[in-house]
Amino acid sequence: IKNFPWKVSQIALIGADGQLGTDLQAVLTGDVVALTHRDIEVTDEDSVANALSTTGCDVVINTSAYNQVDRAEVSKNDAIDVNGGGPLHLASYCRSHSLTLLHVSTDYVFGSDESRGEPYCETDAAGPVSAYGMSKLVGEQAVLHNCKRHFVVRTCGLYGHAGRNPGRGNFVETMLRLGIERDELAIVNDQHCTPTSTHDLAAAIAALIETDAYGLYHATNEGATTWFEFAEEIFRQTGRDIALRPISSEEFGAKAERPRYSVLNCDKLAAVIGRSMPPWRDALAHYLETRNV
Repeated sequence: IKNFPWKVSQIALIGADGQLGTDLQAVLTGDVVALTHRDIEVTDEDSVANALSTTGCDVVINTSAYNQVDRAEVSKNDAIDVNGGGPLHLASYCRSHSLTLLHVSTDYVFGSDESRGEPYCETDAAGPVSAYGMSKLVGEQAVLHNCKRHFVVRTCGLYGHAGRNPGRGNFVETMLRLGIERDELAIVNDQHCTPTSTHDLAAAIAALIETDAYGLYHATNEGATTWFEFAEEIFRQTGRDIALRPISSEEFGAKAERPRYSVLNCDKLAAVIGRSMPPWRDALAHYLETRNV
């Protein structure tokens, strides 16, 4: 494991207007070519080639995804096209042009081991329980097997300041909004994971791509919790007295099944970049402190 003898000079960042993409733009070294869905359609091989050929990039970072977990159960082909076909097109292009590809994946590639109670390492067998999780696993495999210079980074429960608007998949903002709108909130308490700040993940990714330690990584904030406990901490840190009721996944009744345990072991990443990501409570505190800055 070593640093490149040169700094990364040009990065093509796909999904640049998302929560993670926005935070990546603030921390990446070198020149960043920000690509949104208007600039590149990852499901179209020609669009990938046309968009990337004009960037002069050394590294491609893919944060784009079909992330509508419940909708994927009835739109499996759309999920596979974006989450599986998109990474394949990117990997093929990067291989043929000797580029490095960093692809962002998910803890939802796990979940089939119902007795699991120990954080997953990168060497553990995947076992998704939803169409979304399966589509992301297909994308991982496409990158791992088709691009030698690859980083595949699994993460979990992302939230960032660019996700302040409703519908952007930010649990913190959803809780703060619902805490105003409702007298009581029922929150799932049997899904164990680690919500992760895009601010911290972006910093870890920026450090990772400055190495040649290619491979599969887990990258989340430190520790583990449930969505109910996360909600409790959100309201504790914001000083709000909100009535919360823990419920099961069955009571919540989502269309897609979620992993009951998908905590990720991030020791490999910490060894490569020389540090662990902050504990999830500290990450939440930083997010809330900088929320209105």
